[in-house]
Amino acid sequence: MLVLKLVLWAFLAILGAVALAYVVGVVNPNEKVNGLWLVVAAACIYVLAFRFYGRWLAQSVTELNDQRVTPAIRMNDGVNFHPTNKYVLFGHHFAAIAGAGPLLGPVLAAQFGFLPGFLWLVIGAVLAGAVQDFIILVASMRRNGRSLPEIARDELGLVTGTATAVAVLFIVVVALAGLGFAVVNALYLNAWGTFTIAMTIPIGFIMGFYLQRFRPGQVAEVSLLGVVLLIAAVIFGRVVAQSSIAEWFELERTTLVWGLAGYGFLASVLPGWMLLVPRGYLSTFMKLGVVALLGVGVILMAPTIEMPRVTIFTSGGGPIIPGTLFPFLFITIACGAISGFHSLVSSGTTPKMIEQESQATVGYGAMLLESFVGVMALIAASVLIPGDYLAINTMLSTDALAAMGFPVSRIQELSQLVEVDVAGRPGGAVSLAVGMASIFSALPGMAGLMSYWYQFALVFEALFILTTIDTGTRVGRYLIQEMGGRVYSPLRRMNWWPGVAISSGLIVGAWGYLIGTGSISTLWPMFGAANQLLGTLALCIGTTVLIKMRKAHYLWITTLPMLFVGTITFLGCYEMFGMFVTKASALSDGGQSFALYLDAGLVAAVALLAVIVLGDSMRQWYGYLVLKRPFTSSEVVVMAGGGSPGRLRTTIHHDEEPRLQLPGGGCC
Repeated sequence: MLVLKLVLWAFLAILGAVALAYVVGVVNPNEKVNGLWLVVAAACIYVLAFRFYGRWLAQSVTELNDQRVTPAIRMNDGVNFHPTNKYVLFGHHFAAIAGAGPLLGPVLAAQFGFLPGFLWLVIGAVLAGAVQDFIILVASMRRNGRSLPEIARDELGLVTGTATAVAVLFIVVVALAGLGFAVVNALYLNAWGTFTIAMTIPIGFIMGFYLQRFRPGQVAEVSLLGVVLLIAAVIFGRVVAQSSIAEWFELERTTLVWGLAGYGFLASVLPGWMLLVPRGYLSTFMKLGVVALLGVGVILMAPTIEMPRVTIFTSGGGPIIPGTLFPFLFITIACGAISGFHSLVSSGTTPKMIEQESQATVGYGAMLLESFVGVMALIAASVLIPGDYLAINTMLSTDALAAMGFPVSRIQELSQLVEVDVAGRPGGAVSLAVGMASIFSALPGMAGLMSYWYQFALVFEALFILTTIDTGTRVGRYLIQEMGGRVYSPLRRMNWWPGVAISSGLIVGAWGYLIGTGSISTLWPMFGAANQLLGTLALCIGTTVLIKMRKAHYLWITTLPMLFVGTITFLGCYEMFGMFVTKASALSDGGQSFALYLDAGLVAAVALLAVIVLGDSMRQWYGYLVLKRPFTSSEVVVMAGGGSPGRLRTTIHHDEEPRLQLPGGGCC
């Protein structure tokens, strides 16, 4: 059996290497690449990474131990803390982290060519993104499910904790605005898509009450119910769109923005089991199903990648992303490779739901799966003729695109096939949906169903985004309550309704305003930069956690990606700040000018806060590692049956949680 396993792993390694050679152009460099090679290369690398690197992180670095009692068991309140079935947990976590980033970021970054985006998606996820998600999830789980800013405050002090909290709050607002913009741009005046998305809310309620009240524990039943209802909503959506009530769902952007904000508020204040978790679980079925189907389509049809490996826009001047490949590729890809937003989920809802420590590997595995989604999105966009891709994602005329060397070929035909005018719909969502529909409709027996596939793809994208918006809004609510609780103590009570309503209202109002005043050329780069800065801070805090776990010899797993991501993101922030200020000063419209100055101010503020956090952290690392100063840890250890966790022992103080006693390094 051992020999068979070794042969299997060796085969996967060789297959992945051959596929990667075709992708990068080592083999047949002058021929167009088949999309199948991208799928094979990515899949092999992810499987090998999870089996070897992920397992090593779980067993040797963090030493996951199912004898530890998790916060979901110890602090179960049925609202925020509750042990969750491991499959539902994976569904929730994957749905919460897999927002618009892995879908839209790679699509927009295809402007630079498919190869740079593919390499960063795969390498970044394995060595940076998945590591960050996993380390922060374990750190939060072992600290009563505390948020990233609270962990920073406990482990690094008031200065770093406060700077992290303010930076995270800014970043959450900007991130949710960037994600929400894509939904609004895809659904405006689209009755079919709007109806289907709206129906997922009552379906989520039905699933939540079914699993919590009517048939507890019957995950298979509720899964089947949710999938059937979701498919019915997609099919019936066309009937609604062609009926007399279609105008009820043909909404303008402003209406959609505040409708989206209303949904975010609702999902934030209701108990997690009622809407947040079942809707996330529901969307996971669609997400995984569509990604699997897309993979099958690519394998069966083996579509040719029309986008070149690298385009003329690598040096800047692109019509979608105006900056150069370095650093704007890494900012644009955002969530597909590493996402600071994930650290908020890993220290927000998920650590409060883990039943056994070993389930924390969901942090590493879910990130790899999200990266694979990004690869599939990149393929779907890259199978389009480059001129058609640019015609969808820009407002430029066909003559202007032809003059740039990208003639438009099939844009009118594509619009007729999907029954929607797709030209001039920037943001990535529409071009991704068209690319996906093209692949699906090429399957046997699907030739006349491209309009259904197009709407299905839009619903697929919107579900990704909305499950991040509802979880992100809830995480933002936690942050405001934690910060406000230092001034007014009742706010710290997560179930105190006035605090819940006020904090949720502030979050949705802020990101709703940014959506209403922004554009894809401002919101998405700003979201990407803020997101990557948060990723840098999360890796920084993860480094501190490793030091206090007595794992200083493993610091390279967090510090190397932190230095790389931090460098490119600070450079991007500098360029973006100048770009926003230059545009604002050239505008005569006071409202647009103010919005751009606000964007510039947000980028500068977040970058400054990141510098404070990194500087203060490095100062403390020097004290711990070089000067050998003693330190304390906020880690909580409670063992099943009252046992001892090996060389770490538990001390219990009056009216306190059990605290961790560090051998030779002080106590917490």
